[in-house]
Amino acid sequence: MGSFSIWHWLIVLVVVLLVFGTKRLRGAGRDLGEAIKGFKKGVSDADADRPAARLEDQARSDDAATRDTQRDDDKTAR
Repeated sequence: MGSFSIWHWLIVLVVVLLVFGTKRLRGAGRDLGEAIKGFKKGVSDADADRPAARLEDQARSDDAATRDTQRDDDKTAR
């Protein structure tokens, strides 16, 4: 009543091969491998695919840079 023996697994394998056939199983394995490769590539390229900065954030940083430049100009004019 514990785990299955090797004979049970061999019988399951033979039944699966008979039902699906080797060609269909080979295609499914190939598709699964390509999906895993695509996933790994997507995870490794995650840093390169960062979305661009939002317009609000960009406008705030531009305003801050303009204010800093104006302060520097005021200090040198005095």
